[in-house]
Amino acid sequence: MKKTLAAILLTALTASAYATPSTQIWIPSTDIQKFKTVHLNIDSYISDGDEANGARKAPASVIGPTIGVLPFEKVQAEAGFDLIYGGTNSNEQNNNPLYLHGKVGTPENALFKNSPALAGGIYNAGTKKNMTNQNIVYALAAKTLPVAGRISGGYYMGNGKVLVDERGMKAGKGLLLSWDRTMTELSDKLWLAIDYQGGQSCLGAFNFGVSWAFSSNTSVIFGYDIYNNQAIAGRNTFTLQVDINYP
Repeated sequence: MKKTLAAILLTALTASAYATPSTQIWIPSTDIQKFKTVHLNIDSYISDGDEANGARKAPASVIGPTIGVLPFEKVQAEAGFDLIYGGTNSNEQNNNPLYLHGKVGTPENALFKNSPALAGGIYNAGTKKNMTNQNIVYALAAKTLPVAGRISGGYYMGNGKVLVDERGMKAGKGLLLSWDRTMTELSDKLWLAIDYQGGQSCLGAFNFGVSWAFSSNTSVIFGYDIYNNQAIAGRNTFTLQVDINYP
């Protein structure tokens, strides 16, 4: 694993890899990496306590690069992959950690004056049939309002054989909602966000967090995830997310 992570990091820095979807705290965003920009995300999710049986859910780790793949202003796209490991007792799942994703969209004001940002894509496209192939397809719209910040809304659908509730019933679709804002009154480096993913699968959650940009290309998010259905998702988690862009 150490060799794999080192190889991914090296590949990202040489701008020859593909990586994860740009997100808010938990859900995808309408943001898209600029052409040839390589984004590396290193995320961790740590349980806030023991499960009902006294055991503690293993920390989950996510690492992956993302690169902008279209040289246009009004139509943009990114693609990449993640390695997701831990947070589950399933060796079969941990032995198949590769998840692919891609996104295409337009920024605000691209289609006409005051038009919202639009984005659509797929993520968590795993490689193990009926185990990791969540195959989540989504569409989003976002608009930045004066003073209030940016509001986003959309919908997702995934593989109902994988995204299920605690009874094994299909739970692979729902709303995507978020609010985010750079707190310029305090610092251009400070960013706040709240987001929500509907549904009763392991993905359904309400999340909030704060980010600080240490430089123009490096930032860290500190957040907390409250799951809609702890019977399937387990205890709520703290998240730490490191984001690095090159160049």
